[in-house]
Amino acid sequence: MMGYGYNDGGVWMWVFGGLMMVGVLVLIGLAVWAVIAATSRGNRSQATADTSSAEMSGRARTRQMLDERYARGEMNSEEYTERLHTLGL
Repeated sequence: MMGYGYNDGGVWMWVFGGLMMVGVLVLIGLAVWAVIAATSRGNRSQATADTSSAEMSGRARTRQMLDERYARGEMNSEEYTERLHTLGL
C-alpha cells in the first residue's frame, strides 16, 4: 500500500517540531528579558528618586535662605530675583 503520501510526514513533523521549540525558547527569553528590564527600571527609578529628593531639599534650603535674607532686608528685589534666576529656582 502507498499510504496516501504519509511517507514524507516524518520530515515535516521534525521541521514543525523544531520551529515550535524555537518559538517556545524565544517566548521564554522575552519573559526573562521583561522581568530583568522591569527590575532594573525600578532600581534606576529609586536611585533617581533619592537623588532628586536630596537635590530638592538642597534647592528648598537655598530658596529658604534667599527668602530669609530678602525678608531681613539684606538684599533688594532686583538682587533677589537675579539670584533666583542664576540658581534656577
